[in-house]
Amino acid sequence: MSMTGDRNVKTEAPALLPEKNSPHGDGTHALICTSTERPGVGHQPRTHPNRSLVKMAIASTLYGSVKMLYIAGLRPFSPRTHLSILPLGRLKLSIIFKQFYYRPRLERKDLFQRYIIACSLVLHAEECYIDEFDRYARNDIPIRLIRLTDMTFVERNEVREHFRTSYIKRLGQPSDTLRYAILSHRWLNQGEPTYEEIKAGTAAGLGYEKLKKFCEKAEEYNMEFAWSDTCCINKSSSTELDESIRSMFRWYGNSAICIVHLAQSKTIEDMMEDEWTERCWTLQELLAPARIKFFNKHWVPMTGDRNDKDDKDDINEFLVSRPLLSSLRRREPAEILETLERATGIPYDDLRRKFSPSPSEVDKRMTWAARRKTTRVEDVAYSLMGMFDVSLQIAYGEGEDRAFCRLIEVIMQAGDPSVLNWKGEAAKHHTSHAIPRSPQSFIAYKSLEFEGSGRLEMTMTSLGLRVPLVIFPLSVRSNMCAGHGYSITLDCPLCPSIKIDIDTSYRLDSIDQYALGIVNYSLIGHVPGIRGKSAGFILHREPDVFHYVPVCEPRSTAFVGLKFSPPEERFAEWKLVEEVGLVQVDFPIIPDEPHWLYSPMQPFLD
Repeated sequence: MSMTGDRNVKTEAPALLPEKNSPHGDGTHALICTSTERPGVGHQPRTHPNRSLVKMAIASTLYGSVKMLYIAGLRPFSPRTHLSILPLGRLKLSIIFKQFYYRPRLERKDLFQRYIIACSLVLHAEECYIDEFDRYARNDIPIRLIRLTDMTFVERNEVREHFRTSYIKRLGQPSDTLRYAILSHRWLNQGEPTYEEIKAGTAAGLGYEKLKKFCEKAEEYNMEFAWSDTCCINKSSSTELDESIRSMFRWYGNSAICIVHLAQSKTIEDMMEDEWTERCWTLQELLAPARIKFFNKHWVPMTGDRNDKDDKDDINEFLVSRPLLSSLRRREPAEILETLERATGIPYDDLRRKFSPSPSEVDKRMTWAARRKTTRVEDVAYSLMGMFDVSLQIAYGEGEDRAFCRLIEVIMQAGDPSVLNWKGEAAKHHTSHAIPRSPQSFIAYKSLEFEGSGRLEMTMTSLGLRVPLVIFPLSVRSNMCAGHGYSITLDCPLCPSIKIDIDTSYRLDSIDQYALGIVNYSLIGHVPGIRGKSAGFILHREPDVFHYVPVCEPRSTAFVGLKFSPPEERFAEWKLVEEVGLVQVDFPIIPDEPHWLYSPMQPFLD
């Protein structure tokens, strides 16, 4: 009954009823607002319908409409568009919904239509978010995690279901909701807990004590799940081991916090001698995570910062544990990173910023791994896959040379010339001498300018490495013995001002042909352009003895009136002058004359 105006006037609440003649034929609900108001009797208060029922009705209608659009192949908006409009859509939804109840009946129709449009966009955006979360949970987190409350394994599907409800409420980035801690450490010689021991509940010893300490620290960071490479991988399954090794860089990068245990360090200065800085696998564990916390041998934090990669990282919601906060000691934020820079050779800026894996700056990044060690020789290559964002099939037993050659061949497919910037002994490759033997081959690399040269086409064939180069002829000017090798100077007949000095362990043969193969040239139409500072290989090729046919070379006086020309000499394919690597050449200003530029050739560097 109405409490004001005419007491005999009755106002019935709007009812949510199934539409009898629904065009959908599936019982879809429609909003039916019924009320009796006497015109001219002042304001009649409205009894509002149950809002949750209204939303359910609209959602039911819209969900079917959106599905029909997808079945028909009509997608007016891309998922990326929906993801960007979701916050605004929710706000608009709320505003329209409130306005709906405080407008005259004639204006409700327009508002209701606007509400339906906004609701359809929001529903679809939420659907896209949830699909992205499911994809992330099934592919971008470890296969299994340790549940910290009872130290038992939880498969990734269970982890997805655990976080799904909370994610639907907040949406956003999946990694902000699906959080786990990850351990980086130096393995003990023996006693590390295994997958089978944790599953059976029989783990014990020093390794298990380390694992429990790690889990305690993870709980202080408000984590519910954690991962350790000692026990969370079923190494008896070759498929799981292969996936884990290929995905490990991504797993460390997606972790909410990487806890590093330095078993040989008590202070920051001790890190210089800690074995953790000398292992190949710990390189990606240092680079991949956005948040890292270092603990010493006694599990005491080594700095007063919550995130040792970034002292300004705002993680108030992320880190709220009072016991951990009380144990932190304030230090200079750059101190630990400066020490790591000296210990690892990785520049400070690369340590501090979010590392982007890619097959670029290969010469520079290989030096970071040059002095690191592994237990299995193949791990030298496998541990670098994540840093260069490439993938290899895991095949323990293939040997160090074969594994590293496969890594270099995959990196070459990206076309970055820096992969060729090495010096020293070549790998024992079946077709080419242009493949380095290990990361140590890059230690003596020269800082060369490759910007602006674009991608370099590199193809490994049965004849060797096929690379397009601009060839300039060279001649040997001097070939001097110097200590245990030779100091050689070459010059270019086309550009006499160019002098190239190289050092090798053997003397260059005078019957061979020599050339400079420019790598970082650019094509202007079909004409190659040479940069002022160019990088190139020193090449040589031998006379092809298999095509040599001995001929008689008579004197001109023996046959009067006849002219003789010696047969054209043939040469084998171009090869690299070993132990030299790329050299930098400073060209003068080149005039616009054709004879200064040679057409690009594609020699086989075998």
